[in-house]
Amino acid sequence: MFNGVFNEFAVNKDVDLFPKEIEAEHGKLNDFLYENINNGVYRAGFATRQRAYEAACKRLFDALDEMEKRLTNSRYLFEKRIVEADWRLFCTLVRFDVVYHGHFKCNLRRIIDYPSLQGYLLDLYQQPGIAETVSIDHIKRHYYMTHQEINPTRIVPIGPIIDLTRPHHREKIG
Repeated sequence: MFNGVFNEFAVNKDVDLFPKEIEAEHGKLNDFLYENINNGVYRAGFATRQRAYEAACKRLFDALDEMEKRLTNSRYLFEKRIVEADWRLFCTLVRFDVVYHGHFKCNLRRIIDYPSLQGYLLDLYQQPGIAETVSIDHIKRHYYMTHQEINPTRIVPIGPIIDLTRPHHREKIG
């Protein structure tokens, strides 16, 4: 739909977030990302039983491990092009260390502990126009203030301090 219906309004009309030649694999990857990572943090964070929490965390971190391997030799999820799946994953990664790690107890590892995922996150954050759409303070306040069942005191942590502007060197991959 972005590539057709709204293209007349696009600033960069040649950007194709849903390339036809990878449509099937892109769809499968989007399903994987949603089920295991995007929704995985919520399954862990809102679990009300230990077993469910542990199963959700295992599934989440297995998926992050898989993405770490994939991104070791590929700048983006599909080689050198950014597609919708990259932005789907970005939305969870940018929140991970500041919210999901502590607030949702997804604390086996942080994204900063994954060299490829961390570099990938920095690379996407540093794409033109993206940094202005991200407010770490807003992200933290939203999650810590709205989930009373998880954080009844509504205390918003002052950390962690993260630097999404440091060099990522991902342009050398692939």
